[in-house]
Amino acid sequence: MSILINKNTRVITQGITGKTGQFHTEKCQEYANGKECFVAGVNPKKAGEQIFGIPIFGTVKEAAKETGATVSVIYVPPAGAAAAIWEAVEADLDLAICITEGIPVKDMLEVRNRMKEKEAKGGKRTMLLGPNCPGLITPEEIKIGIMPGHIHRKGRIGVVSRSGTLTYEAVAQLTEIGLGQSSAVGIGGDPINGLKHIEIMQLFNDDPDTDAVIMIGEIGGPDEVDAALWCKDNMKKPIVGFIAGVTAPAGKRMGHAGALISGGADTADAKLGIMEECGFTITRNPSEMAKLLKARL
Repeated sequence: MSILINKNTRVITQGITGKTGQFHTEKCQEYANGKECFVAGVNPKKAGEQIFGIPIFGTVKEAAKETGATVSVIYVPPAGAAAAIWEAVEADLDLAICITEGIPVKDMLEVRNRMKEKEAKGGKRTMLLGPNCPGLITPEEIKIGIMPGHIHRKGRIGVVSRSGTLTYEAVAQLTEIGLGQSSAVGIGGDPINGLKHIEIMQLFNDDPDTDAVIMIGEIGGPDEVDAALWCKDNMKKPIVGFIAGVTAPAGKRMGHAGALISGGADTADAKLGIMEECGFTITRNPSEMAKLLKARL
């Protein structure tokens, strides 16, 4: 078991003919069941062609209809990426994973509002992961995104993180001490994104093959606190929590577009305090994440 994706997932790559799309689609094909999983690409100008043995279609709707794909991964450049997300939503896919960094906030606001409108009218909900995220992986089955496959091992620990590199750090630590991962999910650091910590924690809580979770957040925004409060009342599994940005000065924009602290409850210390109150084992040292988790099992 896993969350969101498994070896039977069928994937469309939007932006497959661009440099980034080509590079990562090939790497994902080479990983585990990737050859069977990656079944279509989309580029309106190259419909009818093939790349790496994958047929290219003119639209996402057409690609989904012809191949039965239910998930798309988006490597479209920032100017067209929000439109690519909307195309995946209009095609009624289950999940769209947007890797693209630097999408204008205004574009993301527009697409998020249109997604909400569609759902309000009774349309199908397409989950969005990202943008500006590394993607997600169910080890030894499928990877969709840009994470290094070789550090992952099949296991029973879930990982969810706003930071790409800290996702890899947690995964590598778990693998090193003999604990593998059920799934590892990078939700991305942008201020307007799709799936939040809380939704991923709900999925891990319901997954019979996940025994515990490492949850990694960043300064800025209420997401980690919302997840912690939900976990306090509902989560039945041990959680180790880390927040990046303990030394960040308040009111200053840091790295990720989403990492802006207003100086209140969204500082690293405030978030860690609430997570601890909600039953998390917290750490201020990211090198201890897996070790602390092993002690809770």
